[in-house]
This record gives sequence, C-alpha cells and structure tokens, in this order.
Amino acid sequence: MEAGMASPGTVNALGQAVGLPLADWREAAWPPKTDLQGRFCRLEPLQAERHGPALFAAMSVDADARNWTYLSYGPFADYADYYGWLAEQQRRRDPHFYAIVDAANGEALGVAAYLRIDPAMGCVEVGHLNFSPLLQRRPAATEAMYLLMRQAFALGYRRYEWKCDALNLPSRRAAERLGFRFEGVFRQAMVYKGRNRDTAWFSILDHEWPALRQAFEAWLSAGNFDAAGGQRRTLAQWRGED
Repeated sequence: MEAGMASPGTVNALGQAVGLPLADWREAAWPPKTDLQGRFCRLEPLQAERHGPALFAAMSVDADARNWTYLSYGPFADYADYYGWLAEQQRRRDPHFYAIVDAANGEALGVAAYLRIDPAMGCVEVGHLNFSPLLQRRPAATEAMYLLMRQAFALGYRRYEWKCDALNLPSRRAAERLGFRFEGVFRQAMVYKGRNRDTAWFSILDHEWPALRQAFEAWLSAGNFDAAGGQRRTLAQWRGED
C-alpha cells in the first residue's frame, strides 16, 4: 500500500464502504515500567536521581544546544533546572520516558518516550527523542528504537507513530531510515517556542512489523559490523530497498 492511502475496506448492507472488521481485536496493554535490554544499550524507565547527572553531562556535549531546537522545552540553564524537568517526567504516566543507557559503561546518553498512549485504539507514538552527541550515529541509537518498537507491537499495538516538525529534516530522514512510512503534513498543528509548527506524520503498522523486525535484527547482528565497528549493510539494504 502506498503511503497516505487508506486501508482496504468492504461494503456494508447499505452499500457503504466501511473498514474491514477486526473480529479478534483486543485492547493493547499499557507499557510496563521495566527495562528493555539490548546488546548495545539498555532502556531503563527514567529516574531523575539515577540518570540525571550522566544525562546532563552527555547533553552538555551539545555546546550549541542544537538538539533542543525542535523540542518544545529546553535547553536548561543548569543541572537544577534539568533535574526538575526530569523529575516531572518521571512522575507522569504519559509520556512514558526511558533513559537510554550504554551497555558498555552504564552511562545514560539519551532519552526517548512513548506518548499519546491509547491502548483502546492500539495506537502509540514514540517521541521526546534526545540523543546526545555521545549516542548519535551509534548502533545503540538504532537498537534503542528497535527495542521500543518491539515492545509496542508485543503489547498488542497496531499503529506506531512518529511525528516531528515538518522542517526537521534530520528527524524525517531518521524516521524513513527506521522504516516508518510518511503519511502527510498537518499544517499549523502546533505553536512552540513562539513559532509555528507544521507536523509531519509517519507510522509503522502491525502487519509491517515482522519484515522490519527481521531487518533490524539482521542489521544489529554481530556479523553486520566490521572490526572497526562500521556497518557492512545498511538497514535499507536489509529491507531490500537498495
């Protein structure tokens, strides 16, 4: 199915086009407060006291505060302000924040979250992504996204969303690299930091996940990396796109 096209449907007794029935549909489960373990990283439910110092140090490597441009909050003037924000997020149920912890040294290097969690509709979004320069372009960054996807579909979600400022080209490219399909732009969807945001929408559906999972696991396997840590085949190549 092409991006942006409606799902297949059927016709009811009145001759109206309607969606296909979901006879076996069951409400998805709420994401648990448990760790997600990978080879390169571990995702731990955010704890301000535990993760705050390492996160602040890692984020401070971004001297130009480039990572904060497309987020509705930050940058933070000092650790006290950042700690206060982390503590607030820790208390919330939605968004459901994780610290991305380097498996080798145990340091938290970035954050990610589930948000707009809707078990009844089987829909969940991934967002609040802030990967410090110490995490960017490393296998751990990709693995973190894989671990969140894997859990979401295992919990019964049928739609996994990614949204970003339509002008945030790095985020759009990242979504496409990870296998999300572009669905369109919602114009003037938000106001943040005193400016307009048109929002680009992307998604992965449950029936698309098995093939994507296979590609992720092939990409993340030890045999896909050379002695210097470089990838032998890209994610797109494992998906058969290149």
